[in-house]
Amino acid sequence: MADLTAKEIELVAIGSAIGSNCVPCVEYHINEARKLGLTDSQILQALQMAEKVKEVPAKKVSEAALKLLEEVN
Repeated sequence: MADLTAKEIELVAIGSAIGSNCVPCVEYHINEARKLGLTDSQILQALQMAEKVKEVPAKKVSEAALKLLEEVN
């Protein structure tokens, strides 16, 4: 990760924290991002992107569960 800036690394870390549903990680990395000068708007963009990425597999899991229920009924 030598090619990434400290700000970029924190944005990746925020996305990873959202993806892993880790509240302490989110709290820590948002704080670190702010210390590095990232704005709340920039942090929000990272949060929103992470949520969009998480949305697809979550939807697929729900669809698989519904399909299994249809097969049983």
